[in-house]
Amino acid sequence: MKRSLVIGCAAVALAAGCGTASAQSKFDVLMGGDAYFQGAYVDEDIDTGLRHTEFANRFRLTITPTAKADNGLEYGARLRLRAVNGTGNVRTVDSDRAFIFVNGTFGTIQGGVINGLSDEYGIIGPNVEGIEGSPDAQYLNYYVNAAGVPYVLGSLRTLESGDASTKINYLTPSFAGFQFAASYTPTYGSSNTNVNRVKNSAAYNDIGEVMAVYKGEFGGFGVEASAAYQFGQAASGFEDLSSVHVGANVSYAGFKVGGSYAFSGDSGYANGTTGVDDQQVWIVGVNYTMGPVILAATYTDAKGIDSNFVGLNARAHVWQAGVTYTVAPGLTTGLEYSRLDNKVAGVSNDANIFLWDTRFAF
Repeated sequence: MKRSLVIGCAAVALAAGCGTASAQSKFDVLMGGDAYFQGAYVDEDIDTGLRHTEFANRFRLTITPTAKADNGLEYGARLRLRAVNGTGNVRTVDSDRAFIFVNGTFGTIQGGVINGLSDEYGIIGPNVEGIEGSPDAQYLNYYVNAAGVPYVLGSLRTLESGDASTKINYLTPSFAGFQFAASYTPTYGSSNTNVNRVKNSAAYNDIGEVMAVYKGEFGGFGVEASAAYQFGQAASGFEDLSSVHVGANVSYAGFKVGGSYAFSGDSGYANGTTGVDDQQVWIVGVNYTMGPVILAATYTDAKGIDSNFVGLNARAHVWQAGVTYTVAPGLTTGLEYSRLDNKVAGVSNDANIFLWDTRFAF
């Protein structure tokens, strides 16, 4: 449900200077996006000074200009704008995607601001949206704990695949259901026009990621699986990045069952850190689709360093169940319950979270 706007190269030339060198007389500009509105009721053990209710919303707009040359080469760019921050009613708009790409018989090359490969393409279980059961990290916005939760709950695939620093990705063509990919990021946390060649100025440098994805069908059964490995050099005094992730889903007759496991060890820990578990997170989940209704449940087990990364040992068990109803094409609403058993540095702060979520995608 994306709208395509076709504009002449003459207009593009005035706006972007494409001139007569363009190999195409027109570009297709695809516009899409999504928005959600959430309301939650939270009951947690340590709640001094906290209310039980809160609302949140987000809007994203994606703009993708594309063209196709006479030799079949497709090329273009993508920009995703987000209306996200609103602390103190100081509202800002940022972008978490801003890259160019080319597609051809050789595969796909992407260059610019984009998340890591496993974050973009990795399988974590059947419930990729928070309202359908997985920890999507959005519900954690309602949970308050000074020591945080396990760091790995913010990245359910390879440890730093959610980092949208400037990078270059290569994806092979798909053959027999298989696709392979590789990625390189020079500097963690450096994006757009920022140039940072200073050693030890970022958590990691020279981050690489390799990945394999499979999708296929066998006698009514659908199978999707992925495996990824991410590595990088840490700043002086910290452990290098080394993170693996595997996941798989199987679907049949409206049911989808699956899960994933990620192990990142002591990646990013200060050298000599003791008393903190290796970082790992595993997920199992199921959902069932009945026409416009999706029923889902997920269990997540996470442990390792605390989300504030100050060296505290953290452990969390998350049980979730939800129902989603498609009101109309692109419009859904639903309810979700999350039970969070969390302990950081021996201190427990368990919570029950009831979430109402309405989404619109176009």
